Amino acid sequence: MPFINSVISWFMKKRMHQIELFMKFPHDVQSEWFISLINSARNTEWGKKYDYAGISNHRDFASRVPVSDYEDLKPYIDRLRNGEQNLLWNSEIRWFARSSGTTSDKSKYIPVSQESLEECHFRGGKDLISIYCNNHPDTQIFTGKLLGMGGSHFPDNPEAGSYVGDVSAILMENLPAWIELMRTPELSVALMSEWESKIEKIAAITSRENVTNITGVPSWTLVLLKRILELTGKKDIREVWPNFELFIHGGVSFVPYRPQFRKLISGEVNYYETYNASEGFFGIQDRSGAEDMLLMLDYGIFYEFIPVTESGEDGGAVIPLYEVKTGVNYAMIISTNSGLWRYRIGDTVVFTSTSPYRIRITGRTKNFINAFGEELIVDNAQKALACACAKTGATVNEFTAAPVYFTDNSGGAHEWLIEFDNLPADLNYFIEVFDTALKSLNSDYEAKRYQNMVLGPPQIQIMPPGTFYKWLKLRDRLGGQYKVPRLSNDRRYVEEILGMDL
Repeated sequence: MPFINSVISWFMKKRMHQIELFMKFPHDVQSEWFISLINSARNTEWGKKYDYAGISNHRDFASRVPVSDYEDLKPYIDRLRNGEQNLLWNSEIRWFARSSGTTSDKSKYIPVSQESLEECHFRGGKDLISIYCNNHPDTQIFTGKLLGMGGSHFPDNPEAGSYVGDVSAILMENLPAWIELMRTPELSVALMSEWESKIEKIAAITSRENVTNITGVPSWTLVLLKRILELTGKKDIREVWPNFELFIHGGVSFVPYRPQFRKLISGEVNYYETYNASEGFFGIQDRSGAEDMLLMLDYGIFYEFIPVTESGEDGGAVIPLYEVKTGVNYAMIISTNSGLWRYRIGDTVVFTSTSPYRIRITGRTKNFINAFGEELIVDNAQKALACACAKTGATVNEFTAAPVYFTDNSGGAHEWLIEFDNLPADLNYFIEVFDTALKSLNSDYEAKRYQNMVLGPPQIQIMPPGTFYKWLKLRDRLGGQYKVPRLSNDRRYVEEILGMDL
């Protein structure tokens, strides 16, 4: 095994030369990918509509092709799911990554081409390991196994041969066969859809393996680690996996989870962040302990950016990569080798460096909570509250919400501060209806609420009349242009309100 570890580490480090090239020549690399993407899609329905054959530079592209949201591409995606091809991209698309929905749908279905799998997602995984091996030349991660925490997938349209699933499940299903020798648990367990049974089986199987690294969302990984300790009777993951050295995480901020992981795993552990979404693999933490990520420029993605104001509104024109500045909050626009064209993914980033290009995720273009991977948006909250009010006779005046993070003895939750005009006759029933409505509106929230394993029921605090007016007044924010933030991904506003003398 030490010999195999040395050979694989050497092979991974060879990729570093290519990474260094796009770090040194970022604009050339982006220009090459831009031309490649345009040429690939010129004979698709979309490409013909916008005359891709006549596009030779970014100026033509920007003037001809509109910035799009999911709703703009949905008619094409629905047709792809029904078996039509050559609409947005020139190769066959059978896989669709499901993520949290829009204002009109419970879920979004992001097309995933074979090119995207190989040139983007798989390359991103290999590059992360290459970077890690380069930073840690004495690593022994290949002497043991990778524990992969994935989702599940299922047939979407049997007649069309399309499939839908979490992006992690799609990746696992399509990985090269030799990867199975290096990972645990077996694929049939990793892709189980019933999470309670899945956690039990993964805990039982992996607690007997030599796990050296884990990749997964922090919330679900914590649930698994705690269950492993319960099953084994150990107090420290080091007692189960003495050679554990790396946790690869992404999807949510790791800041509130770090203390929990340090309590469960003693000694030196390396934590590396990735920016891997349903729409593509965008960034990798390329320096140990850094709080930013290297923007990966040769993954079949062409990047553009829109400056955004503090309120999340667009603050300027769409610009290419070479015009960005550090310290400015940008909404990210992507064109990809899966046929997403000038697609607004909803994330905002700040560049910490432009030589090379490094980014830090700052949030979403809309108010949201995504502390556990639930991606709850304001529209979900407003519709669910309306449903709960309709069934209980309540009337909501103002509200705000924030996450309640994991503790040693409890999972996460959302805390809702609500100022009612008319109180519900039965608060418990109001919470039940509200929670059920949120599940029906947001598939990611529904998944995290399963069996209370990651998210518990909503915690509602009834606030006295005038609470939010008083809070805005104390912050000198009275006036029509100031509004109560409905959802926050941290507890700053909630703590301020709860700390007031009411």
